[in-house]
Amino acid sequence: MSSSSPTLSHLDESGQIRMVDVGAKTETDRIAIAAGRVRMNAVAYGLLTQPGQGKGEVLNTARVAAVLAAKRCAELIPLCHSLPLAFVGVEFGLNDDTHTVEIRATCRTRYKTGVEMEAMTACSVAALTIYDMCKAADKGILIEQIHLEYKAGGKSGEWRNH
Repeated sequence: MSSSSPTLSHLDESGQIRMVDVGAKTETDRIAIAAGRVRMNAVAYGLLTQPGQGKGEVLNTARVAAVLAAKRCAELIPLCHSLPLAFVGVEFGLNDDTHTVEIRATCRTRYKTGVEMEAMTACSVAALTIYDMCKAADKGILIEQIHLEYKAGGKSGEWRNH
């Protein structure tokens, strides 16, 4: 296999799992943005978005859960490094036509490895929190399309999901 071929970074030459050694890497500013959405039925969405009802409480709870999850990512993903997070931000968008809550989580650090897993974990836990708080009105809520949208920093530079 040539050195330019993609490899699975968490497997050694014999195929055994390993934590990636970032000791020799240079600290750089890094950012990752993950996105996903939660789709629910019209009744649950109506309750979530009804003025004076749950929107603020549900989305604020999901935001706090997302930040906490990003901070604990290394405890959830076995080979993930603990990172000194400089920032975790979570934004929500409501789509009345499709009854969805769009989620975008941004994580930043200055470290030797990227923050993609922290951003994707934040997005996932925000979605799970929305599910948990709305499931009484819709057991069939869908969590969809959690994915990395953007990353920058480090040796691989900037990447966008097109």
